[in-house]
Amino acid sequence: MKFNKKNISNLVFVIVLLLFFIPSTRGMMQIFLTRIFSFSPSLVAVEERAQVASYDWKLHGVNTESMNFSTAEGKVILLNYWATWCPPCIAEMPSLQELYNDYKDKVVFVFLTEDDDPELNKFMKDKSYDYPIYRSLSEHPKPFVHKPIPGTYLIDKKGNIVIHKVGAADWNTDKVRTTLDQLLVE
Repeated sequence: MKFNKKNISNLVFVIVLLLFFIPSTRGMMQIFLTRIFSFSPSLVAVEERAQVASYDWKLHGVNTESMNFSTAEGKVILLNYWATWCPPCIAEMPSLQELYNDYKDKVVFVFLTEDDDPELNKFMKDKSYDYPIYRSLSEHPKPFVHKPIPGTYLIDKKGNIVIHKVGAADWNTDKVRTTLDQLLVE
């Protein structure tokens, strides 16, 4: 068999396809492809922005202090629904961790999950993530929807949802950072 560009590209395609059918590599391939096709999230048009209906929301801190969401009222908030078993969630976590590293003293980060502690602790340790994880202890306020995941909200100081992204995104972009910087000075 003579190897030309067409044969090589067909062989690569077959290998990638096979990797999706092997259980031990399927998740890795999903994460890899999701990262490739994740882009910076879009802003919600000003006239279409929903507003947080209530800040009364009890949150249990898994690796941090428990809190009532009301303590975040009047601040810029990034709220992310995620799970350790979700490939799109895992794909966007490095960019969220980088954003958290740079803005943790200026923005309230709330990472919500329903995962059990053993899986969470292992995931966080293996990935060297240190963002604050919470579980909801009361009803999610409107307009937050916790499924499907990942789902992320960027909320301004007045409670307006500036970004609402369902699915994986690249959060560590100039666009997101510029938006955060603008919201922080408002």
